[in-house]
Amino acid sequence: MVRQRDDLCITVPSFFRCPISLDVMKSPVSLCTGVTYDRSSIQRWLDGGNNTCPATMQVLQTKDLVPNHTLQRLIRIWSDSVKTRTLPTESTSVNSVTQAESKSIIQQLRNILLGENISGFSSIILQCISKLVVFAKQSEDNLSFLSLADSELLPLLFSSFLKLPFQIQANEKVFQLFLMLMKNYKPASKHEIIVDEKLVETMVKFLQRRPGNQELRISVAKVLKFVANLSSEYKCLISGNDDVYMELLRLMMCFEWDQEAMESSLSCLLTISQSKKNRLRLVHGGAVIVLSKALDEAELSVALTEKILKLLEIVSTCEEGRMEICGNEKCVEAIVKKVLKVSTIATEHSVTILWSLCCLFREQKAQEIVTKNNGMAKILLLMQSNVSPAVRQMCSELLKVFRVQCKNSCLSSYETKTTHIMPF
Repeated sequence: MVRQRDDLCITVPSFFRCPISLDVMKSPVSLCTGVTYDRSSIQRWLDGGNNTCPATMQVLQTKDLVPNHTLQRLIRIWSDSVKTRTLPTESTSVNSVTQAESKSIIQQLRNILLGENISGFSSIILQCISKLVVFAKQSEDNLSFLSLADSELLPLLFSSFLKLPFQIQANEKVFQLFLMLMKNYKPASKHEIIVDEKLVETMVKFLQRRPGNQELRISVAKVLKFVANLSSEYKCLISGNDDVYMELLRLMMCFEWDQEAMESSLSCLLTISQSKKNRLRLVHGGAVIVLSKALDEAELSVALTEKILKLLEIVSTCEEGRMEICGNEKCVEAIVKKVLKVSTIATEHSVTILWSLCCLFREQKAQEIVTKNNGMAKILLLMQSNVSPAVRQMCSELLKVFRVQCKNSCLSSYETKTTHIMPF
């Protein structure tokens, strides 16, 4: 059972729980034996050298993990029905923690993390942080208490990434607690988070851990975004790492287009990819291919679609990015399809990309693909809707380009039959 803050008990269906962790599954996957586990738990089991199914102890003929989308949808429906914003992630065997105990745990953690060599204390660190995570999850008051109790705790946790580079389980908990505390973090002159190039490289190495470690890699992406927003100096340190772009793009695809992985990756990329040099890094990291696949293959929310199109708009502002987009017919097709189909913001991003390719830089290949996919009919229809003056102007310029260059296209009929709605 899951105990809510109002002391109501909600029964969790047994088949929603992972047989290994006993937590509600976030990313259910099935083994060849037919038993379903949470991806992070079973991947950790397999990475440990095991070749059997934990539940049945059968020897695995293959270690392939098959996503159980049906069960994942059922879990989401159940979660929504009981109005829980976050799924339970802690084992029911972990006892609750009091404020007095949390203070003692923080002191113990500080003493260990400030030491010169903490490698032998990884199990104690894991135990301490696990208890603090449980304490923080018990209530918002507890989370606020932790944030205010010790302003040094968050910087200490951050520095531990360097000291525990190979302790995956410990670092998963460190990141989990860090993400909870960073919401209330206020930089102070006495205890500020210190970031250097070595620390960024260590965090990127966490991103590079494949396969498995889904939650850890997602957490790293979220923390990178948080750190990049702390100062322009930190943003430069992160954005100057060439590997971070490729790894964030890989994170989008690694877990069957997992929504949380895509959200954390896209948000971080949008934060660090604004300068011209970083746009080139984004292109060289394979952004166009990955973003095109996401638009074509993934089940996207409105917010994710808008972020993907925004990133493609950023890519289209550099020559290398435009070449990649024009050389990827499916990408241009996907952009055209999103006009008038998702949201006003998505349509604006799509039109801006098409205008940049077809009008501003007169990319012939892009013009041909847009024409072939009936894009100009969509643009004409968009002209008649309630759009912003900037979008209307871009639509007008797009139509002018195609009126001149595509006299034998669908627009020729508009000249004679529908001239009363032409914008020029």
